[in-house]
Amino acid sequence: MKTEGFHHVAVQVRALEEVAAFYREVLGLGEIERHHAPDGQLRSIWLDVGGGGFLALERVHAAPAPHPEFRDGRPGVFLVALRIRPGERARVRAELERRGIPLVHETRWTLYVRDPEGNRVALSHHPDSAPI
Repeated sequence: MKTEGFHHVAVQVRALEEVAAFYREVLGLGEIERHHAPDGQLRSIWLDVGGGGFLALERVHAAPAPHPEFRDGRPGVFLVALRIRPGERARVRAELERRGIPLVHETRWTLYVRDPEGNRVALSHHPDSAPI
């Protein structure tokens, strides 16, 4: 078997509109489409991550789990990583600070934050180093 590349990742969230707003307004992902359940309620919002792939935010009714430590050692999806340009790192950091979004971890290539429900998000320019 050979796959053709990345298609999408789905993240289950309770506060669908709030979490979608974070990805749209803070991270700049464009909304592709919305899907509704048979009863008419909003079920899913799809956001463009570029390259033909998308992030599907899927509504659930359970409360989010408590935020684990950044590296908690448990199996499962660890984070959603989005690409930024190395030259944009300082601007991205400043924008996160301006919006009151704390960095939870940082490496020389990646800034790590959490979305409004605590899901880990990486903003990475690996393998290219940022200008000093």
